[in-house]
Amino acid sequence: MPDVHATYLPDRHMFALWTWSGRAVGAAPPVGEVETLALVVPTSDLDGLEVSEVDCALIEPDALAGAPLDSPGRSVDAWRAWLAGGEPALPIAAHALPDATGVAVTSAEHAVAVFRRTLAVGTELRTALTAKLRPYQMRGVSWLRETVDAHGGAVLADEMGLGKTLQTIGFLGGRAEEGPHLVVCPTSLVGNWAHEIARFAPDLRTTIWRGGPLKAAGSGTVVLTGYPTLRLHSPVMTEHHWVTAVFDEAQVLKNPRTQVAKAARTIAADTRIALTGTPVENHLEELWALLNLVAPHLFGNRTQFRRRFVRPIADGSLAAAARLRGAIEPIVLMRKKSQVAGSLPPKIHADLICDLTEEQQLVYDRVLEQAIDDGFGSGVRRQGKVLAALTAFKQVCNHPGLITGDLGELPGRSGKLDLCTDIVANNLENGSPTLIFTQYRRTGEMLVRHCDEQFGVSVPFFHGGLNQDQRTDIVRRFQADNGPTVLVLSLKAGGTGLTLTRAADVIHFDRWWNPAVEAQASDRVHRIGQTRTVTVTTLTTGTTVEEHIAAMHSRKSALSEIADLSGVAELARLDDDRLIAVLRRKRDS
Repeated sequence: MPDVHATYLPDRHMFALWTWSGRAVGAAPPVGEVETLALVVPTSDLDGLEVSEVDCALIEPDALAGAPLDSPGRSVDAWRAWLAGGEPALPIAAHALPDATGVAVTSAEHAVAVFRRTLAVGTELRTALTAKLRPYQMRGVSWLRETVDAHGGAVLADEMGLGKTLQTIGFLGGRAEEGPHLVVCPTSLVGNWAHEIARFAPDLRTTIWRGGPLKAAGSGTVVLTGYPTLRLHSPVMTEHHWVTAVFDEAQVLKNPRTQVAKAARTIAADTRIALTGTPVENHLEELWALLNLVAPHLFGNRTQFRRRFVRPIADGSLAAAARLRGAIEPIVLMRKKSQVAGSLPPKIHADLICDLTEEQQLVYDRVLEQAIDDGFGSGVRRQGKVLAALTAFKQVCNHPGLITGDLGELPGRSGKLDLCTDIVANNLENGSPTLIFTQYRRTGEMLVRHCDEQFGVSVPFFHGGLNQDQRTDIVRRFQADNGPTVLVLSLKAGGTGLTLTRAADVIHFDRWWNPAVEAQASDRVHRIGQTRTVTVTTLTTGTTVEEHIAAMHSRKSALSEIADLSGVAELARLDDDRLIAVLRRKRDS
């Protein structure tokens, strides 16, 4: 019977289980998600070692000890001993990964060091964070600490949906007492960072800076600001020193000649961390810009980078590509969902908080003033007037032009639309078809137009005004291998009865009262036939009535029998003063 071996995967903090008959590799043992990996194994004549593609079963460390393996080899025994607190020597099968260049084996010392540190970080974060980290996320925090200590900066380039924000919060929490930290991100994500820090690391304090004087921040404080604010007020920022400067969606800085990229480089920080799901969008020099931002002492010469890597890789040089992998491995960590599928649940939920733009704030307040002037009425008419007001507020959150009628230029005017654009851009870059649900016909038409103008993609719109043949044709085309990359759907028309498993990413652009309706819509992709982890992203505009709807969701999500409009009825029962307090835009942030 072939022996089962366990090779530690440091970047994921998981084990790859594979079989060896004494002369050849065999089938993966039936104990986990199967993936084909490049491992170092003996040659067929047993005289040397070679890199070979091996079918492996992936398993988390906690599961290795009790995994039912018929014939465990020495590498399994060794790692089980390490999990039990022992320190045996590792046979080569226990760390049989090729290095980034493919010419050497990852050392046993490196494997053990990563294993120990990641376990220690996982133990520490169980009490420091109000979240249970998955193994690859524990490794992400541990890797950030190691890389920052060694090189002063890092690029965390995990695919979207793997929790770069949470891993970074875990890292910042461990350095809370060293001084103040700065997070720079798209304006549409500032509120979400504040929300996530309060949720996962309540011991950290957050301050949102939107320009003007910036007070000195103390230890344990994270200052949050948007890229436009950094660009316009960079002289103020240079007056302060930060323990850590984090640049989220760092592809914004891919052109080092832009004002915002220059402003980012003026920030005085002990450590710089770039977060991005797309470190290269168009060409390799964009990667140099991020490397230079976080580790200028290693990647300071753009001309040399171009000569050593960009030009020969463009000419098809595999050796240059291997050199680049080896050069960036110390400061870039990049993992995909497919690589950590064994650690992921069948469905990931991401609730993102979007900021209002100044135009949205003005229009929102104007809609509220008009609603107050018109009055909410009483009796049977009151619920209808409340529903009309809520519809107007939710449309403002989607885009102010849906209320003002000015739908000329769409970008930059809606925090929600801008954030949705970033998500779709990431998905397009990663070849991940996306469903976008909205409850409003005009919003759907706007999204279709915006995708065409922004990305040059033709997007079908599945809505109630289509006949059965048109609906069937849209589903058929979308499910085809070369089908549309984005599909916009009416929440009611597209929320039930469809199978759209070619997509594994769902965006709820606006919120419905009944969480069960949103869940049904999400299940268009989370059905039999779906082989990937599904990511469901809900967009909620902070400081608005949408936060009230989100709070109702968390109270009622377990009750499937809630009527769709029960939330409207609940609000209509409030007296005018309390109703206005719910509707009014909150200004405490």
